[in-house]
Amino acid sequence: MTVPKSAADGVTAEVTPAWRKKGFEKGWLKSILHLVSGSAGNAILMLISTMIAARTLGPAAYGVLALVLTVGRLSERLLRFESWQPLIRFAASEDIAADKKKMSELYLYGLFLDIGTALLAAVLTMIVGYALMTVIGLEPEHMPLLAIYAVAIAMNIRGVPTAALRFDGQFRTLAYVQMLSSVLRLAMAGVGLVLGFSLLEFVIVWTVCQALDSLLFLWLGLRVIRKQGIPSPFRANPFGLKQKFPGFMSFAWSTNISGTLRTLTQEADTLLVSAFAGTAWAGFYHIAKRIAKVAQQVGAMMQAVVYPDMARMWAQKDVAAFSSTIKRVQLVLGAVGVAFLGAFWLVGDWMMKFVFGPEFAQAYPLLVAQLLAVVLIMHAAPSRSALLSMNRPGFVLWVAIASTILFFVTAWITMPTYGALGANFAHIAFAALTAIAMDIAMWRQIGQTAKATKE
Repeated sequence: MTVPKSAADGVTAEVTPAWRKKGFEKGWLKSILHLVSGSAGNAILMLISTMIAARTLGPAAYGVLALVLTVGRLSERLLRFESWQPLIRFAASEDIAADKKKMSELYLYGLFLDIGTALLAAVLTMIVGYALMTVIGLEPEHMPLLAIYAVAIAMNIRGVPTAALRFDGQFRTLAYVQMLSSVLRLAMAGVGLVLGFSLLEFVIVWTVCQALDSLLFLWLGLRVIRKQGIPSPFRANPFGLKQKFPGFMSFAWSTNISGTLRTLTQEADTLLVSAFAGTAWAGFYHIAKRIAKVAQQVGAMMQAVVYPDMARMWAQKDVAAFSSTIKRVQLVLGAVGVAFLGAFWLVGDWMMKFVFGPEFAQAYPLLVAQLLAVVLIMHAAPSRSALLSMNRPGFVLWVAIASTILFFVTAWITMPTYGALGANFAHIAFAALTAIAMDIAMWRQIGQTAKATKE
């Protein structure tokens, strides 16, 4: 890449891309370590809170708590547009990034999506809970619990602040801000253990902590936008946004549908387990997923760090750096995933009995099977980011559709025989197809682009 030294002499000089000037690999490593340490700390705090709730309530009541949280998250993620992905994709364009007014309008576009879908998700929480009540084992007296948790869902505005913080490189903030609500949740859960909180009181604890986390996150995102010199999105012109940013909504719809399909497998599975095996097994399954999520978050955090720079690399046709980055990230994630699987294979049974109590030991085989699926999902995370950077959300969507169909077919075949473990088998099938399909498409596209660039 060359640019003139001056308008007078027209002499050209090599210009190093921004990520190379900064020592991008070193910068990524620092950011990833912050996010992983923050996520690991947050996950540990969440696990301790979960342990306290499980020990206080017992398997059956904890299963109800898990179902309330699952219905809320399912409703929220069915409607969430993941607006940070199209926001970063469009903000990576130089003509938009250099125009503060356009950036303000772009963030306003994202806020419209975030606020509208959050409110709709709160309403959907009640509808889904009422419609599935008898199927998943909830009782009419549990509906007020869903109404309380729906308040936290209505306040979950995260797309715009996530985009602002990630695009500004505020990975330390992203890493540690989530721990504040987890510390508060842990403290309140500890009080609940001493005082013997009821199911209602634990739902209130989870709701208050999640709502405070969302409000803090939104405030931090708006502060970063202001620091960058971008006018407040709330004062931007709300008219004509679709014409100003053509393709934004189609990208958002693709990522929304793709995310919706992932949600059907990652959240609706707990409801399936409850329907097939009862609320107690739903509780066991929920605990296994919470532990496995510690490993899965490593992949998510690494994707959060590399995606903005990958979008820039691909936009500037730096195919060599792009492909080299993919290889290294997949290697690291594979090693981390296998390490988690091996560790829990050896000590998981003892840990479940010691930490959660002997009555929760049945969650151990569910945990091992879930971790196998997580290893495959971690491998697929970089290729998904790569395909989005290549502006191929449509292919990502079709892979999600095919993998979701395979998930439900596998679950339908295996759960009548294996119960909750059948849901884990379905996750393994889903993850395997996703990883294989995305890898093939990604490397084929990289090869074709590299060949065209040489020509």
